[in-house]
Amino acid sequence: MLILLPNLPDHVFGVKAVGEVTADDLKSVLLPGLEVIKAKYGEIHYILVLETKVENFTAGAWFQDMVAGLKHLTAWKKMAIVTDQKAVEKFTDAFSYVTPREAKGFALTALNEAITWVSLKS
Repeated sequence: MLILLPNLPDHVFGVKAVGEVTADDLKSVLLPGLEVIKAKYGEIHYILVLETKVENFTAGAWFQDMVAGLKHLTAWKKMAIVTDQKAVEKFTDAFSYVTPREAKGFALTALNEAITWVSLKS
């Protein structure tokens, strides 16, 4: 399930993933949220708080995630992934070296730091 993160700056879109995450979650929560942010600001500052294992994302969810990434390829500005899964955090940090956008992994205990970082406009 994806839950909208409250109290973020207006130009930042964020969700928390808990339990099983399905294609319907991405279609009903993630994709519309990205559309609104892109339309309003022309770029995407995104934060994902991952409180579930990546194995709990269904195949359909991964496909929708890929669709979202490609659809908004030029609009991505900053992405923060907040998780206690060290492999995901390291992958996110490495990902920023191969894309034009900034991506950074944070531990769950560093949520406030992640929000501050993703909120800064470069």
